[in-house]
Amino acid sequence: MRKFLVLLDDSRECLNAMRFAAMRASNSGGGVVILAVISGEDIQHGFGVAEVMRAEARERIEAHFEVFAKWMRSRPKVEPELVIREGDPAEQLLAQIEEDGEIGIVVLGLSSESGAQNPLLTRMLRDPASLPCPITIVPGSLSKERLEAIT
Repeated sequence: MRKFLVLLDDSRECLNAMRFAAMRASNSGGGVVILAVISGEDIQHGFGVAEVMRAEARERIEAHFEVFAKWMRSRPKVEPELVIREGDPAEQLLAQIEEDGEIGIVVLGLSSESGAQNPLLTRMLRDPASLPCPITIVPGSLSKERLEAIT
């Protein structure tokens, strides 16, 4: 089964990336892997504090994931898989692709705000010839109707 890998974050464009991945997976008999990365910078290292912060980050991620998963299960009828990793998002995304041989496409949301930066996308495209699979970039400004039409 071909899987679509989507990065879960707090950005507005993440929603369109999730929708696109779920609809494409549904229409092609594929699956969706939702990757959430806890940045090392978000975890303060100290006497037991790191584990508490890590647990809190996981709880937030799981709650955020459940919102998308509920929609995916009911509308496009896709059962998403959640993977939580820790470290640099670009490195963890590449590591996930390396570890899961069924991942065929990475889906990333692109901000519709002019001048907005996407550090992950910038980093991934530094050496596009070395990418292990295609990347689909989904504009955050696309309507649900347009997404449905193109998937």
